[in-house]
Amino acid sequence: MLNFKQLDLDDKKIFDRYLRQHKFKTCEYSFTSLYIWRRAYDIQYTILKDVLLIKKMDAKGAYHFMQPLGYTKENLKEVVDRLIEYKKEFNLKYLFKDVEERFIHDLKEIYPDGFCITEDRDTFDYIYDSSSLIKLSGRKLRNQKNHYNNFIKNNTYKITNITRDEVLQCIKVSEDWYKHKGIEDNNLNHELRAIEELLKNRDKLNLKCMAVYVNGKLSAFTIGERLNNEMAIIHIEKADSKVNGLYNFINKTFVEQYFSDVPFINREEDLGIEGLRMTKLAYKPIKLEHKYNITVC
Repeated sequence: MLNFKQLDLDDKKIFDRYLRQHKFKTCEYSFTSLYIWRRAYDIQYTILKDVLLIKKMDAKGAYHFMQPLGYTKENLKEVVDRLIEYKKEFNLKYLFKDVEERFIHDLKEIYPDGFCITEDRDTFDYIYDSSSLIKLSGRKLRNQKNHYNNFIKNNTYKITNITRDEVLQCIKVSEDWYKHKGIEDNNLNHELRAIEELLKNRDKLNLKCMAVYVNGKLSAFTIGERLNNEMAIIHIEKADSKVNGLYNFINKTFVEQYFSDVPFINREEDLGIEGLRMTKLAYKPIKLEHKYNITVC
């Protein structure tokens, strides 16, 4: 029997040891992402044969495993066989979700047949060239550059690192954003709680947090982290949408201020939300990082 435990902030050292073994390309394989969504998706873990196993629930309430962390080609079959037994015992819909391509390659070497693998477009991560986000040059990004220029031309603004005194103000910005959008959604309630946890634990999670004051009022903030030497993740962006160009400003400025030395920026998935997908595509990602679901055929 596999005994899973709830994920907690104190588990960061354990997860970091496994996550550093491989340069993951998707936002799921960040301890920060796992930690802030641990309640919303009931994220749990256990260790088997020195392999870290993560179980979580998707947005529809179906449980599954993420790809094992720290496996070798010698022990992968034994680990996967145990997970298949668990899947059968607890009637899980999927065996794995949020899987990257490298794991699929390793899995197929051991199991040439027996698994059905499908892409999950709504969870593809958007990967951008950091210099492109900073420069906003070229015809393809002309609209974004125009909105940015409009903002800096028509507003007085100040950029700061988020301090303890500004945490409550940032939470208020988030609450106002939800009210303005008229959104009542359980996932967004979870996001609001996640924002609060990110801000209060920003040092322990090694996060970069930037706030922007517009005409004397804290009107936007963004939170991200360096995943590795090649990629940073933008976890949260919130801004007063009534201020024209403010989102364009924080998008460009945050990367410029904190991640200009990182080649690639991961701006996470669109969750199948049409407006969000259009916005992410408008910034011309260099790649959509695929994620896959795996079931036993």
